[in-house]
Amino acid sequence: MSMFSGDLLSQIINMFMWIFALGFIFPKLIVYQMMVKLEQSTMKLEVMSKKAQKTVLEKISKKPDKKLKDQVKNFMEFFAIPPVDLDPYGIVKKFDHLVKQEKDRFKYFVDQIAPKSSEEEKANIMMGLSGSMGLYQITKIVRHFLELTKKTKSQYYAMILQMQLPLIERIAKSLVHGTEALSNGWVIGDGIGPYVAVNYIGSDEVKTDEENVVSKKKRKGRDIIIIKAKGPGGRTGNPGKILEKLSKKTEIAKIITIDAAAKLEGEETGSVAEGVGVAMGGIGVERYYIEDVAVKNNIPIDSIIVKMSQEEAIMAMKKSIIDAVPRVMKILDETVARTKEKGTIVIIGVGNTSGVGNDGKDVKKTGEEIRKIDDEIEKKEKKKKKRFKLPF
Repeated sequence: MSMFSGDLLSQIINMFMWIFALGFIFPKLIVYQMMVKLEQSTMKLEVMSKKAQKTVLEKISKKPDKKLKDQVKNFMEFFAIPPVDLDPYGIVKKFDHLVKQEKDRFKYFVDQIAPKSSEEEKANIMMGLSGSMGLYQITKIVRHFLELTKKTKSQYYAMILQMQLPLIERIAKSLVHGTEALSNGWVIGDGIGPYVAVNYIGSDEVKTDEENVVSKKKRKGRDIIIIKAKGPGGRTGNPGKILEKLSKKTEIAKIITIDAAAKLEGEETGSVAEGVGVAMGGIGVERYYIEDVAVKNNIPIDSIIVKMSQEEAIMAMKKSIIDAVPRVMKILDETVARTKEKGTIVIIGVGNTSGVGNDGKDVKKTGEEIRKIDDEIEKKEKKKKKRFKLPF
């Protein structure tokens, strides 16, 4: 009887010990383990952010002084407050006004820190700053939630942040590469629209209109107008407003937009698809102007997209993306051929025109540079993988 009592007592003690361990010790160990991983990831993001800022600084000056470093660091805190949308009427004009103000502020800042740079170099610095700023804000938000988790000791905050980190790190890595590409004036994935437009322009004359270039040509017996952002500096232009001006003096038969689009996991980078509607990302202001012109004048809108991941869109353009150009050109010709005979066809190369010129004279050279840069990046990535490869 005493042995039975002793066994029962030890079982009860063991049970309470397990309840205590499961209820109090294990959750704290799990949170601690998560915190260590989150701290490492946050520090990694902060290193990436500093690297992106350094890339922009080196583009401005080979030996940046403390004043320049402080100016760039302070500008990372720049923000834009979205307009009130309780009454949606007129919201596009409000956003348009805000975007213009933001762009003007960026221009003013770059004029102050890089007064001797050319117009195209300043455009690249602006885009580099934008990429660096995006990474800086991501890093701040991750740090915020990490510190909040430390204060609250909440396992749920830690889990939410940990679940998001793989995607956050992917985006952060692409922003580092994107900042480098934009600062150096390389063609990025999002530049496929302008690059196709330049291929279509060929040797025809182009005219500059603010931050855009417009070219008129005859192809397959049709009048065609091509619009893209002015290059080779990093710009996205305002094609919607240009189209609005054209619609007042030209009868438009069709609008065709060409842009990069996010692919689903499992889809191939560089695959091409066509559809209807305006293929254009961003805040939506330029898209509104295009759609408004189309609706008022009953103009059909066709779109061609080249698929790539969100990360590939802001990094230096890959060979698999540029290889899609012949396919896009073929679809463009087919779309032009099936358009009603009366009226002008407008083709808009949507996207960031970093590294892409304004006509087809340097298309071959640009294509060679894209392939060369992609080869160099691939070699660097292979060296990194080889360096950190496990021996088992």
